Amino acid sequence: MIELTKMNNTKFTINDDLIETIEEVPDTVITLTTGKKIVVKEKRQEVINLVKNFKKELFNQKLD
Repeated sequence: MIELTKMNNTKFTINDDLIETIEEVPDTVITLTTGKKIVVKEKRQEVINLVKNFKKELFNQKLD
């Protein structure tokens, strides 16, 4: 799970496995597999990096 920021500065945690698409139009819009759309302050590449880092941490824990 990753932590993101809504446009009203509210922090929230999202299950990264539910992310279907990430667009910058110009705000970053995340579309979930459920069809729900969430606008966040983070840029598209930041969200991608957060997901990558989370997956790396998760994978490394399983190896220990």
